[in-house]
Amino acid sequence: MPVTSITQDPEALTLTIVADFPVSVRRLWDAYADPRQLERFWGPPGWPATFTRHDMAVGGRSHYFMTGPDGDKAGGFWEFLAVEEGVCFEVRDGFADADGVANAEMPTMRMVMNFESTDTGSRLCTVTHFDSLEQLEQLVEMGMVEGTRLAMGQIDEVLADLASFAAGIGTQVQLLGENQARISRVIRGSVDQVWRAHHEPELLKRWQLGPDGWSMPVCEVGLAVGETYRYEWENDETGDRFGFSGVVKEINPPVRAVTTEAMIGMDGPVVVNELNLTPVEGGTLLTMVGNYPDAETREMILATGMADGMETSYARLEREILGVA
Repeated sequence: MPVTSITQDPEALTLTIVADFPVSVRRLWDAYADPRQLERFWGPPGWPATFTRHDMAVGGRSHYFMTGPDGDKAGGFWEFLAVEEGVCFEVRDGFADADGVANAEMPTMRMVMNFESTDTGSRLCTVTHFDSLEQLEQLVEMGMVEGTRLAMGQIDEVLADLASFAAGIGTQVQLLGENQARISRVIRGSVDQVWRAHHEPELLKRWQLGPDGWSMPVCEVGLAVGETYRYEWENDETGDRFGFSGVVKEINPPVRAVTTEAMIGMDGPVVVNELNLTPVEGGTLLTMVGNYPDAETREMILATGMADGMETSYARLEREILGVA
């Protein structure tokens, strides 16, 4: 078990949990930065977590829910107050509903997670700060200590899995909840480089093309909340065209952008896409969470081969923009 000590301090109103791991700080940090990895150990055994949002930057948020053996769901959120890559992060931690809205009837805590190197690998020291002794006792009685111990007991298996999350494995699709899907890929470039590639027209036209034989004659980018964007592609041989347009709902360069998406000239469904960029070993973890009107629409869109087209484009981005062979 990685947990080496658990200390309650009623006077300081803190709960401190120390855990040691036989891996580098970088590897341990990435397990918390990558929602695909985090959800494999954040919930205790029998209550796996699903992260529907995880933007690990100051002002960012995480939304997750844990699903019990009988299908019961328990939600939570993090609000990132401070992030120093590879060293520490601090969050406001609390209970939430399915949409990530804080449950005002339940306590919120301040949680600080410090990462440091040791002679045998790395150490994680998690200090949770409570507003009152009653709050500390309430959370302990609810099983916080044992739940955390059991959850952290699952980390070693995740840390040992290097192949599933490395750069070069291609685009992955995961279904989240009833009407969401998450696209994940490590792009072998910096966060700033990947952000520019997504928001500068002259760069977009060089890589976001899907299969060979298509060009992008229309590339109008939205760079502020309320601005619109419009992308159109053309088959170089037949002249056939299609495209998408939408509105910027949220933007926080260079880590997060939320936009609507609708096919031009059709009355089809409007999708809300959440783009997040996070630095990890080997490059930048790109996650795109698509929010669909319903599961049927999600399955219909995924069945078009969207992920394969995105992988072709991302490989072109690395090759043509980032110079990665």
